[in-house]
Amino acid sequence: MSPLMVADKADVLVLDDQPQRRHLLANLLMEDFLVHLFSEVAQFVAYIERGKPVDLILLDVIVPGDNRREFCVWLRRKAALEHVPIIFINPSASPDDESKGFALGADDYIKGPFSPPMMLPRLKHHVLLGRSLRIIQEKSDILDEKMSERTAELERANVALQRKSDEIERVHDATIVAFTSLAETRDSETGMHLRRTQQYVQRLALSLRNHLRFAAELDEAAIRLLYKSAPMHDIGKVAIPDHILDKPEKLTADEFEIMKTHTTHGRDAIVAAEAGLGEDNDFLGAAREIAYGHHEKWDGSGYPQGLAGEDIPLFARIMAVADVYDALISRRVYKAGMPHAKAVDIIRAGRGTHFDPDVCDHFFRVEEEFAVIAARFNGA
Repeated sequence: MSPLMVADKADVLVLDDQPQRRHLLANLLMEDFLVHLFSEVAQFVAYIERGKPVDLILLDVIVPGDNRREFCVWLRRKAALEHVPIIFINPSASPDDESKGFALGADDYIKGPFSPPMMLPRLKHHVLLGRSLRIIQEKSDILDEKMSERTAELERANVALQRKSDEIERVHDATIVAFTSLAETRDSETGMHLRRTQQYVQRLALSLRNHLRFAAELDEAAIRLLYKSAPMHDIGKVAIPDHILDKPEKLTADEFEIMKTHTTHGRDAIVAAEAGLGEDNDFLGAAREIAYGHHEKWDGSGYPQGLAGEDIPLFARIMAVADVYDALISRRVYKAGMPHAKAVDIIRAGRGTHFDPDVCDHFFRVEEEFAVIAARFNGA
């Protein structure tokens, strides 16, 4: 167990109107966590409003006596819960229930029967991830200053990653997510871009797994891996000068060539992390594919390699749609955000040229959910 868990037991809040399930969860969790049980939304809300400690929330999908969509939006907008993982629990969940849970903002979804060997490590990982993000959030100004003082930014990111890996015992993915948040802020965006693109790729992958062409690649574990690694897609921007990232006018041809190198810088940073780890790592491998390949195009006209068709990794093809959609609807220093419908039309125009046609078709099936996600995580 991590030193974080030994020194300070995590506070886990369980909201469930079923007494049997509450007691079952209490018995499963009480040895490793401080468990707080609630049967009513009002009790749960009162606890949070009093500023009590919260490290993890286990939430029955059926919220008694309240509108679950409004309740989940309230949870996600609560500043004190910004980095607190929310996990839906439902012993008899269907795939549709699971996808709706993720669309409502869940970080994970646990179906029954509840098995301690499978459930406890998963919950501990979420606690460590949330705590790590809170630690880095508190120190973000210091970290940003240190990053700006260094000259070799890729090497700096690796040094900072190594320092953090000592603290969280190789739970390096949580640290990397935090550093990508810092990278995003350098070009006048917020961490909301990361949350939105995570939700987009997850929702798109959940739809694509029903397609025969993608079913073998997009099992539950692969979709979870895609969700976790998505925030790494623009980590290479830490190597792009501020005057290019923050330029309010259109980039010159030379500046755009420099901007394009964020794909190779991102790949190189992740390759260095893989070498330091000394072993294969699915998370870093997926992150490398996304960082290096999300600007490739289906017809081969993209960059940096000019890959075409299925030579482009699937995760990168999914991220390409999500990233372009978010770029179109979001305000930037050099443009205003466009309406959802116009962004959809542009992606439709890129079907079969910019984007994998089948990935596009599934985007059109869930594009209204993209709009809901964009509204929920508005802030970029």
